[in-house]
Amino acid sequence: MTESPTLSPAARRARQLATTGLILGVFLAALESSVVATAMPSVIADLGGQRMYALPFAVYLLTSTVSSPLWGRASDMLGRRRLYLTGVVLFLLGSALCGLAQSMGWLVAARALQGLGAGAVLPLTMTIVGETYSLQERGRVQAFISGVWGLSGLLGPLLGGWLTDTLSWRWTFYASLPFGLAALLIAARHLRETANTRPARLDWAGAALFTLGSGLTVWGLEGRAWLLVGLGLLILLAAVAVERRHPDPLLPMRALGQRTTAVAFAGNLLGGAAYFGVIAYLPLYAQGVGGGSATGAGAILTPMLVGWTLASILGARLLTRVPLARLAQLGFLVLTATFAALTFAVHQPLWVTSALGFVVGMGMGFAMLSLLLSAQEQAARTELGAVTSGVLFARQMGGALGVALMALLIGSAAIATGGRALAEGLGRAYLLALGLVAAGLVLSLTLPRLRVKPAPQTP
Repeated sequence: MTESPTLSPAARRARQLATTGLILGVFLAALESSVVATAMPSVIADLGGQRMYALPFAVYLLTSTVSSPLWGRASDMLGRRRLYLTGVVLFLLGSALCGLAQSMGWLVAARALQGLGAGAVLPLTMTIVGETYSLQERGRVQAFISGVWGLSGLLGPLLGGWLTDTLSWRWTFYASLPFGLAALLIAARHLRETANTRPARLDWAGAALFTLGSGLTVWGLEGRAWLLVGLGLLILLAAVAVERRHPDPLLPMRALGQRTTAVAFAGNLLGGAAYFGVIAYLPLYAQGVGGGSATGAGAILTPMLVGWTLASILGARLLTRVPLARLAQLGFLVLTATFAALTFAVHQPLWVTSALGFVVGMGMGFAMLSLLLSAQEQAARTELGAVTSGVLFARQMGGALGVALMALLIGSAAIATGGRALAEGLGRAYLLALGLVAAGLVLSLTLPRLRVKPAPQTP
């Protein structure tokens, strides 16, 4: 990556304003990913469709995840700026349609559109920052973006609960519109094109097969249609075959042949399934078992998000002292022990679940950060972007599958009635999460002892 040239004061100010717009976009996407969870019990009470409880989460995760690699590849051909603005517009349109939803089917479709737009925001933001700032500047900007993501994740559940209790669940979607419009206007005015576009062959066949296969798998799990699940898995296998032959695949198939990258992908898939699968049902548990309000349901998620943010900050400080493999193993060890404890806490007071949730977040912060950095350390420079987006793809796809799998274990009747049946169903979900993170722990033991070198001191 080349250093950014010396900028004039006017150009520097324009870059700062453009970055402000990008950060607002990140805040928008992160807020919406967490604000909706606390509103879902009220959505179900208003629109019905208890059997579709998991779909608004799963569809959003699915479309945002599957589209991210495609947005990144397309930006090489068409430019970052144009596609970033398109993504924000799609996200805002989806948010408005979610707020206007009159049925669960309408809401699911609008969430799919919203997720499609969200799939452009974070990867293109990180790409634009990487092309706009020098290495030293980029570290500070990306650290600030990570802080914004953590802050919005912290505020999202509380804001979602407060809006639901005081206004309506619809305002959990409308609340993102002012931030999105501000991000759109600032970026449209000040963002300059950063990409040197080049002819490239987009992997349309691979993208279509991954989208279809993943969609059928998640939908089949949600509806207990095992034929669809089997068909989806077969299509995913066909997608892998297509990806292996394509010169510019969406996923870095060559890098996946390396142990470190393969473990990073698998660890993110397993950790994402455990974490996001559980987090989707904790607000329902807080209201259906603990008898709390929507605001209280949002508060139960806060410790998990705080734990993840704090562990990421602490992990970044430990990187030059502790091998990445050890941090990954520590994270999965914490996750395994804590999910084991959660299986015994389903009938305990909510503060016990909140406290254990904080530790779960700490485990995710250590494990996900170190796995991503391990994959990046082993990646060739020409595949760094593909490896990074692929690891994030695995984490989010794991989340989509985890939500659907845990819906099966909890059961639609328990989701509808709450009480002891819901608590016991969540206990079964915890057992699944325990198995997933235990598998991640075993895989992390095979990682080589990579250590991040300290950055050279500048005079």
